[in-house]
Amino acid sequence: MKLETLQALNAARAARRAAVIVTDLQTGRAEAFVEGDHFPDEWSAVISGALRSGRPALATIDERSLFINVHLPPPRLVVIGAVHISQALSQFAPVAGFDMTIIDPRTAFATSERFRGVELIAEWPDDVLAGRPLDRYTALAALTHDPKIDDYPIRAALEAGCFYVGALGSRKTHASRTERLEGAGVEKEAIERIKAPIGLDIGAASPAEIAVAILAEIIAALRNRDLDGQGGAP
Repeated sequence: MKLETLQALNAARAARRAAVIVTDLQTGRAEAFVEGDHFPDEWSAVISGALRSGRPALATIDERSLFINVHLPPPRLVVIGAVHISQALSQFAPVAGFDMTIIDPRTAFATSERFRGVELIAEWPDDVLAGRPLDRYTALAALTHDPKIDDYPIRAALEAGCFYVGALGSRKTHASRTERLEGAGVEKEAIERIKAPIGLDIGAASPAEIAVAILAEIIAALRNRDLDGQGGAP
């Protein structure tokens, strides 16, 4: 791998941006494409597929044999609320390959005894996210039912282009949330990205079942995410 290719890959990793290395198997020539770069239209389908799956691929395009190697940032799950659902998610999400952080300023809920082996921050989301911004490879799940805690991180997630934004609550609760977000200047198109009620409709009842429904919805969003800004067509 040429030095400039390695440098582009390392820069992408540091910035939590996707990078694709396309190698011509006949000549050995490799090209690096970082998230936001333009790549040839004829490569669009195979590169888009690799970006979504995170898996390398072989392709023959215009009689050229190409190896597509994709490097994605580790997906993150940020959960707002140290609730029972979060406890179940803290067990499931790491198994599915997600780095997980739970944020809740309510110290009665955010205790190490309830959440072992997962990053837990007992501070206001506003303060935490100011120093640890969200990004396109982060999923946000707002689970407190408290607008004072949930609303800011939801807005921050929409502004950051998080691949998934979900919020707990009934349709009536979400209607009130929508009014508040619109009043705060959030565009309707952005609000429509919020998954609410959160989680796939599998008839989940217990906290563990709801956690499964949420994680399944997050995985589906990751594998079918919009690739605008990553080169080529989504």
